Amino acid sequence: MLRLEARAEPSRLMSWCSPLLAAVLTLLAGMIIFWLLGKDPLQGLRYFLIHPVKDLYGVSELLLKATPLMLCAIGLAVGFRANVWNIGAEGQFMLGAVGATGVALYFAESDSALILPAMVVAGAAAGAAWAAIPALLKTRFNANEILVSLMLVYVAQLSVSWLVFGPWRDPMGFGFPQTAMFHDAALLPAVLEGTRLHLGFGFALAALAAGYVFINRSYTGFKMRVAGEAAEAARYAGFSARRVIWIGLLTGGAAAGVAGMAEVAGPMGQLTDKISFGYGFAAIIVAFVGRLSAPGIFLASLLMALLFIGGEQVQQYMNLPSSISMVFQGLLLFFLLGSDVFIHYRLRFGRAGA
Repeated sequence: MLRLEARAEPSRLMSWCSPLLAAVLTLLAGMIIFWLLGKDPLQGLRYFLIHPVKDLYGVSELLLKATPLMLCAIGLAVGFRANVWNIGAEGQFMLGAVGATGVALYFAESDSALILPAMVVAGAAAGAAWAAIPALLKTRFNANEILVSLMLVYVAQLSVSWLVFGPWRDPMGFGFPQTAMFHDAALLPAVLEGTRLHLGFGFALAALAAGYVFINRSYTGFKMRVAGEAAEAARYAGFSARRVIWIGLLTGGAAAGVAGMAEVAGPMGQLTDKISFGYGFAAIIVAFVGRLSAPGIFLASLLMALLFIGGEQVQQYMNLPSSISMVFQGLLLFFLLGSDVFIHYRLRFGRAGA
């Protein structure tokens, strides 16, 4: 009888190498998929991995796509380390975009330099407020934060649709569900001339640095790591479980809210009903591929952004559906989870009681 037996001590080396192994297996599985679809596997991988970054503009687009992933993932990692499972970063991303848009529209005629800082604060506050709902229900009624945060994504999506189809609809927008374009003072400045890469990338790098310090160098981060790795020890030491839940969810919500702000104040320049690009869900994969660490999340965000852009390239040049990108994302998560199983367990033959 084939069974799984827990290893005495998981290998730290393999735990860090498994994301690389998962990426290699994803590429091999992707080649098989291209072959089954009647396409040249090598050409498919070239459009997926090389063509998107063939020049400086392509690299800038990769960093632009990675920006919201970095912001969302580092916020989620804080909670995930404490076993606080925020699955609703997508909704918090959208509410952050709504908060920032509200400021941009209210001060539409102003040239004040304070508009952008106000939009950042509004985006973070809106995302955190949306994450506070599952935090309150978890600490007050012991509601499952996974289900609550996930269901709130659909509420957020419908709220955005109501705004852009209703009170915030641009009267000069020919009936399209979108707000008016933001004033120049409400747009993030470009950091690389001739590209769309904006200051939001700087926000992402700052968030990664802050996340690294918080997780690895702060007392509160230490308490959250203990709560995730040894809940009984944390309770014995007097660490507040409620405080851990609130910090984990609010941090993730605020980071996702800033990502939403950067999206509407960056490449979009307005709020539309298409604000949801799946960044919040993809950031969950990024966080785990990056091993819940800031350096790992930076690299994993680049990989995930490459899959996003590569999917668009394959759609354009090989006449394949854009959903091929989601297939690659799913394969990456599948192989990562499979690798993790064999890091913690080994296969054994024989009876369970042997």
